[in-house]
Amino acid sequence: MDKKKLLQYKALMREQPKLKRELDRLYERLAEVPVVSGKVTKSSDDFPYIEEHLTVQMTEPKAAEEIKKQIRIKEKRLDMVEQERTEIELFIAGIPDSLDRQIFELSFLDGKKQEEVAAFVGYSRGRISQIISAKLKD
Repeated sequence: MDKKKLLQYKALMREQPKLKRELDRLYERLAEVPVVSGKVTKSSDDFPYIEEHLTVQMTEPKAAEEIKKQIRIKEKRLDMVEQERTEIELFIAGIPDSLDRQIFELSFLDGKKQEEVAAFVGYSRGRISQIISAKLKD
């Protein structure tokens, strides 16, 4: 795990609900795609004439396909965001020393500055930086 990936955690946490809202909107739009109606009286000259008129309803293929494509893209990104977020959380949860784990949780999951973390745990900001650097090298 590298520091750059850990620093993305807050952005991932903001992006996840946004993606869920966008997916909800896309599903609503898909349900609202207009239905095209038409009448079928016969299929071709090879088939006998159909006496009764049938009404056929179908969605506009281009509009529905574009929305489905956007849904697939958003769902794929949501899966990636959830996977990256989980990977970060598991890395931090796997730190055996509870004080070090608390430092990582405060720094990366809660988004606190190193000065704030140092004041909370009773270390200097430089010591917090050393602890983080040492764990990221392992």
